[in-house]
Amino acid sequence: MANISGSASSEIDAPVDAVWAVVQDVGSWAEWQAALGTVQPTATDADGRVSECDVEIDAKITKISMALACEYAPPSQMTFTRLSGSLSSLEGTWRLDDLGDGRTRATYTLEVDPGSVIGFLLNAERKEKLRALLVDARPGELKARVEGG
Repeated sequence: MANISGSASSEIDAPVDAVWAVVQDVGSWAEWQAALGTVQPTATDADGRVSECDVEIDAKITKISMALACEYAPPSQMTFTRLSGSLSSLEGTWRLDDLGDGRTRATYTLEVDPGSVIGFLLNAERKEKLRALLVDARPGELKARVEGG
């Protein structure tokens, strides 16, 4: 199967609380994550954060639609998991590490099983391009959003 997985990190010139504020604001992710077409919150938790949402991802070879569940462990970790939709499975994590002196390391991890239909479209080159789009780019996009770049 042509699974897509990986992890990428970036050091951000901002305290962990400032970075956390952006990570936990799932409803605004499409504003700074280039591959996300839309994020539509469908449920919130007791703290008013998005606990479930519908998303559309522009994977270049196709549009992927799915419902996600989101969980939070402030201010250091946020996870999201596929509930239903185009892919067989998807699990992602944002982990934030306080580096001191107002700096934060943000690490993004993603594990995707595209399933047989979408997986059929993925040769090695497309798989690497999708990994770059869906994994490698994410921490830099977060850094730009937080630092105002």
